[in-house]
Amino acid sequence: MLTLPEQFLFAVLLIASLYYAYLGFSEVIGVINRGATTYYPRTNHPVARLRDAIVRTITQVTVFRDRPVVSFFHSFVFYGFIFYGLVNIVDFIEGYVPAEVLAPIHASIFGGLFRLGADVFGSLVLIGVAYLLSRRFAAEDPKLEKFNPTVLLHPGVTAGGIRRDSLIVGCFILLHVGCRMLAAGSLLAAEGHNDPWQPVASLIANVIGHAPNRIIGWHIGWWGALGLVLAFLPYFPRSKHIHLFAAPARFALERRHVDGSPVPLGALEPLDLEDDTVEQFGVERLEQLRFTQLLDPYACIQCNRCTNACPAHATGKALAPSAIEINKRYELNAIRTEFAEKKIGSRPVMEFVMSESALWACTACGACVEVCPVGCEQLTDIIDYRRDAVMTKGEFPQQLNNAFRNLERTSNPWGIAQAKREEWKNADTVAPTVAENPDFEVLYWVGCAGSYDPSAQKTARAFAEILNHAKVNFAILGKSEGCTGDPARRAGNEYLYHSLATGNVETLNATLLDEKLDPNKAKRVVATCPHCFNALKNDYPQLGGNYKVVHHTQLIEELIAAGELPEMILDEKFTYHDPCYLGRHNGVYEAPRSVLTGGGKAGATFAEMPRNKNNSFCCGAGGAQFWKEEEPGTMKVAENRYREAEATGAKTIAAGCPFCKSMLASSESAGREGAPVIMDIAELVAENLRKTKAKLGLAG
Repeated sequence: MLTLPEQFLFAVLLIASLYYAYLGFSEVIGVINRGATTYYPRTNHPVARLRDAIVRTITQVTVFRDRPVVSFFHSFVFYGFIFYGLVNIVDFIEGYVPAEVLAPIHASIFGGLFRLGADVFGSLVLIGVAYLLSRRFAAEDPKLEKFNPTVLLHPGVTAGGIRRDSLIVGCFILLHVGCRMLAAGSLLAAEGHNDPWQPVASLIANVIGHAPNRIIGWHIGWWGALGLVLAFLPYFPRSKHIHLFAAPARFALERRHVDGSPVPLGALEPLDLEDDTVEQFGVERLEQLRFTQLLDPYACIQCNRCTNACPAHATGKALAPSAIEINKRYELNAIRTEFAEKKIGSRPVMEFVMSESALWACTACGACVEVCPVGCEQLTDIIDYRRDAVMTKGEFPQQLNNAFRNLERTSNPWGIAQAKREEWKNADTVAPTVAENPDFEVLYWVGCAGSYDPSAQKTARAFAEILNHAKVNFAILGKSEGCTGDPARRAGNEYLYHSLATGNVETLNATLLDEKLDPNKAKRVVATCPHCFNALKNDYPQLGGNYKVVHHTQLIEELIAAGELPEMILDEKFTYHDPCYLGRHNGVYEAPRSVLTGGGKAGATFAEMPRNKNNSFCCGAGGAQFWKEEEPGTMKVAENRYREAEATGAKTIAAGCPFCKSMLASSESAGREGAPVIMDIAELVAENLRKTKAKLGLAG
């Protein structure tokens, strides 16, 4: 037990520490409260949210999705610190309660297990922190802090803020746990015995020697351990360690539908375009962010996983998703007190968060959001900054102006006349319009690419051939179909998107949901373009368009399973490229693979790329990149992906998106003799169908 003067001094210091920590945490809460509300619910189904947040936090499942070795050592620190919360409480009690009062508890099995836990977890924490510090400061792992030279970083970061903060936090943990173990060992040494429940503390006791005067070591260790906590608490709200509280809160506040189901990554937060008094669209300053976007920089653990996964950063461009959150954190720390009290606003985000080149380098692939272990939504920030640039300031890449103008005039970014929307069909293509086949069961959404792009037209014709062979009762909208607005929305032109989308919703509602239609015949929409698929599935419900939408690979899988199509047989080695808006944004991974591999029977002919499924690498077309020049870097995004596919030894690269197909086919390496060819899955299935018919003598 502490002496009376020690108890008094610690009580005074505890009050002071808690007071300043309270001020810091209050300011952080004030900062977050300045944020706007969100379209999707963030607090409904609180029990389920709390349960899921606890499970994800305790299991560390999101941390272990990447970097297994680092995550393993991080778990030592995480689980050790959870237990050390109890250790600190017990140590505090031991400082104020006589030992003889606590003796029966210590002598019990529970007391023994507690001492064992403190001993083992303390050792694991020291091992974990030593590894993490050596990784950052000795090995200088480039995955942690290495940014491309063109990435904009806050002055607080360039001054060494991240390394300094990491060193402070790491040293605090080492000293805190080290002092606590010294105290435990000194107490055993003073009592003159070892404790089988505390092997490490017993070892310390043997090293320092058993003697009554070793009790001074307990006092030093006690003050070192808990005194450091008092010193660290006021710093806590400014340090990266605040993620201990912010990350679980971020999990609990994830986007969910009214029924409690998670909102897919592909759904964006809409803007209110009905209010004529609004003059600011998107986000120019921090206070215009939603409250979860102001929580993100505090939840961010600065692990840089998002930047490592970013296709723009991987190809030498100025975008680093982690820098978005880190820069926000350092700016907020600089203005936190006045900002939280609403005494001041912030400066424009484009002055310190990211450069203009970084803003327009984003492919909106969602890799940063997917890999983030704490659920930050960097992509949402980028789209909001683009909305401000396009709709409020009118500042955006010149090439996008052509796409916007074409969308306004002809409802497609190519600028080809709407009257030519059905000219993708050749003389052999049977694809009736809704007017010609009003009793259809499946509406084929051809999309702008399928209608106008020569490469995508091959996919559209192949898919129509498949549907006809399988006797699917389908129809197309033909000239009534318009662009979904996806390129406009991902480029930040929400007004143009809204104009295009509302027209399509009106058409689709009349075609699919009209009261005159037979409610017993559930009509579905199928799309060969994942961007159209995502817009119809996730964006249009915000405008009153709720449809049953499937990707063409999902429908093909159904038809093969029903025996309407032959199983695929690919004789040469092939690989598959996951489209971001099909896979990562909507979780469709297995249907394309099932189609290509004959339900898993392909064997050695199927070669999976190292980056696949939710870790797939972007083709470079998303986020309206297809309609502008790629930002300066060391390599084209498509070239990076094509080389990865080629390295598998595949002769064919299967795609499920017209833009992926076009980007990969136009990469530098694709032009070499003998390079793998890129084909849509529908083309491969149609080719397989023709071969099967020929074998059966049914080619005619």
